[in-house]
Amino acid sequence: MISMEMLGKIRRMYFRDKLSLHQIAKRTGLSRNTIRKWVRAPEATQPAYQRCATFNKLSPFHETLDQALKADSFRAKHNRRS
Repeated sequence: MISMEMLGKIRRMYFRDKLSLHQIAKRTGLSRNTIRKWVRAPEATQPAYQRCATFNKLSPFHETLDQALKADSFRAKHNRRS
C-alpha cells in the first residue's frame, strides 16, 4: 500500500520536477501503472486502507460489566468495585 508521504513524492516528481513515469518508477521502485494511477487521481484522493476488525478480550463481557458498573453507581463509594 502506498503512503501519503510516497504519494506526495510521486506528485512532486511528476508535476514540479517534470520527471517521466519511467524515471519515477526507477527512483521509487513502484510500477509505472501504480504511478500513473496516482498521478491521474484527483488531488484530494487519499489511499484507502483496509482496517481489520479489532477484537478486545473483554468484548464478550461488555454487557455484564456495564450492568455491574450501573449497579455500583447506586452503592456507597467505599462499597464500589474499583
